[in-house]
Formats: sequence, C-alpha cells, structure tokens
Amino acid sequence: MDMTTGSLPKKMVQYALPFMATGALQLMFNMADVVVVGRFAGHEALAAVGGSTGTLINLIINLFMGLSVGVSVLISQYYGADNREGVSQTVHTAACVSLVCGLILAVFGVLMARPLLAAMGSPDDVIDLAALYLRIYFLGAPVLLIYNFLSAVLRAVGDTKRPLVYLSISGVVNVALNLLLVIVFDLGVAGVAIATVVSETISTYLVVQCLRHSDGCYRLQLRRIKINGAKLRSMIQIGLPAGIQGSLFSISNVIIQSHINAFGSLVIAGNTAAQNVEGFTYIAMNSIAQTAMAFTGQNTGAGNAKNLRTVLWFGTVFVTVVGITLGGLSCLFSQPLLHIFSPEETVVQNGALRMLYLCLPYFLLGISDVFVGMMRGMGYSLCPMLLSIGGICGLRLAWIYIMFPLYPTLSVIYLSYGISWVVTLIMQAVALAIVLHKVMSVFNAKAERSTV
Repeated sequence: MDMTTGSLPKKMVQYALPFMATGALQLMFNMADVVVVGRFAGHEALAAVGGSTGTLINLIINLFMGLSVGVSVLISQYYGADNREGVSQTVHTAACVSLVCGLILAVFGVLMARPLLAAMGSPDDVIDLAALYLRIYFLGAPVLLIYNFLSAVLRAVGDTKRPLVYLSISGVVNVALNLLLVIVFDLGVAGVAIATVVSETISTYLVVQCLRHSDGCYRLQLRRIKINGAKLRSMIQIGLPAGIQGSLFSISNVIIQSHINAFGSLVIAGNTAAQNVEGFTYIAMNSIAQTAMAFTGQNTGAGNAKNLRTVLWFGTVFVTVVGITLGGLSCLFSQPLLHIFSPEETVVQNGALRMLYLCLPYFLLGISDVFVGMMRGMGYSLCPMLLSIGGICGLRLAWIYIMFPLYPTLSVIYLSYGISWVVTLIMQAVALAIVLHKVMSVFNAKAERSTV
C-alpha cells in the first residue's frame, strides 16, 4: 500500500481493519486458552494462565517487542523514500536480532519463572501451575519474536491481510489442541502452553515463507541474514525506548497485580477474565495507533508534511469512536461476557468491578497511543517514552503506595488507570505539537532549498 497518495482516511481504514481483525483473532485464540482451563481445570488454573503469568510475560517480552517497533518505523520510512537497499538490510537485521533475542528469552524465562512468580506474591494454590505454564511458554520465545519482527515488516509496507490469514490458520490449530490436550488428555495448563507454542510455530513458518518468496525489496534471503550495524543502531534508537516503555508499564502492572494477588485466587480469576474482554477494545485502538505510526513513517520518508496533519486528525477521531463504542459495549455486557470464562458468580462480580472502572475511559489511552505512534513514526521515540513512564507508571505507583494503604480496596486500585490516562494524554498532546512543528520546519527548509 502506498500510504503517501490518494485518500488517506480511506486507506487508513483499509489498513487498520485487517490489523484489528488479526488482533481480535489473536485475543479469541488466547481466550480459548483461558475459557478451556477456566471451564475444565478450575479457577486456580484460570488464575495461573491469566493473571500472574500474563503480567510477567508482558514484562519480560515487551522490552524485545519494542525493537519490532523500530523495525516497522525504519522500513516504513525507507519504503516511503524508495530506499530499497535500506529496506532489505533492515529485514535481514531484524530476522537475525529476533532469533538471538528469542533464544536469550527462552533461557531466561525457563530459569526465572518460579522466582519471579514468588516475588509477585502468587498464591500457593496458583504458583506451581503458573510456573509450569511460563516455562513451556518461554520455550517458544524464539518463534514468537521471529513472527512479530517479520510481520512488522509486512505491516510497514502496507500488508495487513496476510498476517491475518496466517494467524487464522495457526489459531484454529491452537483451539483444536486446547480441546484435545486439556479435555481429552487432561494436561491442564501444560496442554494450553503446548498448544500456544505449536500454533506460534505454524504462524512463524508461514510468515517466513511469505517473505522468502516475495518479489519486493523486503524479500527474506536466508543466506543474507546478518546484523547490519547501522540498521541495528537505528532500530535500537527507535525501538528500545518503546520496549523500555512497555516493560516499565509491565513493572507497574506487576506491582498492581501483586496487590490484586493479595485478595486471593477468585479475584485474580475475575481480573484475568476482565482483562481478556478489555483486550478487544485495546487491540482495536492499538491497531489504529500502529496505523498512524505506519502512515506517519511513510509520509515522513516521502517528505509529505500536509499528510501528517491528515493522519493526526483522522487517527484521533477514528480511535475515539472505536474506543468509546467498544468500551461502552464491554461495560454494558460485562456480566454475560465474563460468564463465558467462569461459571462462578464471585469470579464474574470481581471481573465486572474492574471493567466498570476501566472500559468507559479506555478511549483516552487510545488517543494517547495515536499521538505516541505518530511521534515514533517521525523518528522520535525517547520523548513519548519518558512522558508515558512519568504519566502512567510513576503516577500509578504513587497512587498505589499513597492511596491504597489509606483505602485498601480493589476500586482504589482500578481508579489509578483512568487518572493516569488523563494526565498522560495531556502531556503527549503537548509533546506531539512540538515534534510536529519541528518536523514541519525541516520539511519547509528542504522545500525552500530545492526551489533555489
């Protein structure tokens, strides 16, 4: 997709919808894990697969996933500038980096699973199951990272449809294996983890084969897989702040989760179920933010200043409508949705409480993510990272350590999310205005020199 000409709002919708569908399918397949163990292995298994492990997985993997943001931005800028060699070098560097990082993650995750869960205060009736799930999950870290890095390549050049197809195929396998391994073979959380790794391996194989047989400048040639120092430095410069931001978010969530863990496994299970429902709203909004980043990257590479304003206003309107609609519907139908995950009424009520506080103001996070995506697309990644760390991580932790001891309830914990989103959105809006002005000045200066 050429993201620099034609009707950008129309193209942004065409780009974002398959992206949303891919994320929604991923969530549904992940939900299959949670639903199967919640229904057939009890609330302890549900808590193990979701609450404790999900937060830790995000903490550890987000740092490396941030580098895939650098891959996407670099390729979109090179693609917009028609720099074919730059695209090719970035693709092969990304393939090598993803494999190395995946192997490191696998070793770390297997060795540190139980100590980290213990540090989070995971309950005794959950920790053994959670540690088993994590160890198997992290054995699949290499294929997980390779898929995410290489699918970022496809998205950067405008292809969001093939990742959807690949994920659909692997997801069907995931669901089938869940049913087989958990219900028939009674493997519990181990069966869910094995199904996840197998399905991720299938999607990774498909995306590798796609890039190997591509005719474009982003073709993957196995013999050329190596690290280009300059591209790696640029990838780190853009992607590392995004990874640090994601990891620090996860650290704050780990601390919040540790406070939630103190309320027991029924609350953890309800929290896990609610997170799965909320995920559909988040993934839809995040797809729009990633769309804004890709369109900003190509137009920055092509030097199209006017298009950046279009991306900004349409991305903001788009994410607001989607966030309010999906967040409102999730809150309205919270109880029947939560009953999908667990028949226990206490679990459902605990999940509904979380959704009441998070779903309605969720669109504020979506707008903030669009602003952050645009700044990253223009090559500015450090500033939004610092603002997000202060506005979300710092404020949430201050809230938890100051307000929660005074009012030790779940409602006080959940209130920290909305407050942090408001403060962060205001700061990101100011930062984006400054960055846009700076980039526009550079574009105007180049235009003036070209006319002389």
